[in-house]
Amino acid sequence: MDATDLAFAGAAEQARLIHAGEVSARELTEVVLTRIERLDARLNAYRVVLAEHALAQADQADARRSAGDRRPLLGVPVAVKDDIDLAGESTAWGTAAHAGPVARDAEVVARLRGAGAILVGKTHVPELTMLPATDSTTFGSTRNPWDLARTPGGSSGGSAAAAAAALCGVALGSDGAGSIRNPSAWTGLFGHKPTRDLVPIGPHDDAWQGLSVNGPLARTVADAALFLDATTAGGPEGGFAAAIAEERAPARLRVAVSTKAPPGALPRLGREERGAVHATAELLRGLGHEVSERDPDYPASLWASTSTRVLRGLADDVRAAMPHPELLERRTRRVAAVGAALPERLVRWSRAVEAEQARRLDRLWDDVDVLLTPAAVDGPYEAGTFGRLGAVTYMARGAERLTWMPVWNVTGQPACAVPSGTDDDGLPVGVQLIGRRGTDAVLLALAAQIERARPWARRRPPVAA
Repeated sequence: MDATDLAFAGAAEQARLIHAGEVSARELTEVVLTRIERLDARLNAYRVVLAEHALAQADQADARRSAGDRRPLLGVPVAVKDDIDLAGESTAWGTAAHAGPVARDAEVVARLRGAGAILVGKTHVPELTMLPATDSTTFGSTRNPWDLARTPGGSSGGSAAAAAAALCGVALGSDGAGSIRNPSAWTGLFGHKPTRDLVPIGPHDDAWQGLSVNGPLARTVADAALFLDATTAGGPEGGFAAAIAEERAPARLRVAVSTKAPPGALPRLGREERGAVHATAELLRGLGHEVSERDPDYPASLWASTSTRVLRGLADDVRAAMPHPELLERRTRRVAAVGAALPERLVRWSRAVEAEQARRLDRLWDDVDVLLTPAAVDGPYEAGTFGRLGAVTYMARGAERLTWMPVWNVTGQPACAVPSGTDDDGLPVGVQLIGRRGTDAVLLALAAQIERARPWARRRPPVAA
């Protein structure tokens, strides 16, 4: 296997090769670091690359493998989104206003270390993770490896660019309103937003007023399953990796298909994005699943409650993590000020109404197993476009292409972006699968079945191939 094929193999295959002794962790890490050195000046995926530390970790992984260690991610290079703590490094949140180096790993990072992962660096985010594009005044724009003129999305845009360009085996992201699923859909990745509390988010507990979760951006479903096995407790019997095995393909599932937008959103769903939903529905029928059109009963309160939680969550992050708020972009300061000024009774209402919203949406799951919707409304913006918007335009347009994503952060249900071909510009298009709470393994198994039918990972971004 040549260096490029090894880099694009993804976390699951890389782990297998290392466990089998067919490649060393150091060889793999050197391949990834060489690719970062060659490509990242154009992509701007990483804020910091920990080359010396990564090579030292790789040597330790090789010693452990020689001693019989079989940790799930042993020797696999992993990228960490820069809103998640990595001991000894700053958690910059896309800004110069941050608090400097942190003393301890976030819990999910500690679990990745414990699983043998090689932590190669921290990936860019928009300031305070508040944009569906990865643009910031402090660090510039991250570029999409499928088209350098476009954004990879946000806020996990650096992680998406790194994973799509094979600058890591799998990437860690976070998702408070679509921030894993949006960039995954725009870069041809499988991105999984887990059931709330499945993957730990400490010490950033209750992030964005309970909306945000941590999860993987991956080239394949197997890569994401391996990530979940390394970072979660209480998964399915045998683990997530076993749950997606071909011989355990999901039994006949009841799949609802909907392109209805939740109230408060007026999307112009792109022709290719609508076509991707219908093509995936036909594929699922061909795979033996029961597929029908069925719209969720979206509560009218969703837009108001979600916006309240996002705005207050941004204000919370400024207060808790930004000791130099004067260095924030003016837009960020203004949006955070709006969030801080929201009446406490409104914030309490936005949290209290979640139970009723969930009950209303849960009626769908009485006779449906999986919901299929569009992922993003349309293709990615030009890089830098969103970075130029002011506070008022941001609040009006911030979720315009994420229409079908934030609702499932409100209810805490698992949702994933699944690659579904390309648009007329040759850019990736995705669809979204949603399940009832706790059915992450069902979603992964169904996504793996789709992947076997139309293997998306064979396609490589032209910038990185």
